[in-house]
Amino acid sequence: MADWRWEHDPDDLLDGLSPEVLAEVEHLAGEIATRDSMVYLEGAAFTGPSPGLRTESRGRLMLTYLTDVRGERVVVQVTWFD
Repeated sequence: MADWRWEHDPDDLLDGLSPEVLAEVEHLAGEIATRDSMVYLEGAAFTGPSPGLRTESRGRLMLTYLTDVRGERVVVQVTWFD
């Protein structure tokens, strides 16, 4: 299994979030990256179409994310519902 990672966009996306929210973001984004690393085993050698923009929600947290299979990363945007 490749060493997949997750990133956020824009760079200041996580500024101002509480430690509890940050922990939830890190946990869910990590789960998504791990899952995608198991689905797209070819990683950088992948030649198929991109899976496109997707969402994953847990409680008040919603991540909108794009899987960059060839880059072996997941790029997330965060929505936190107060």
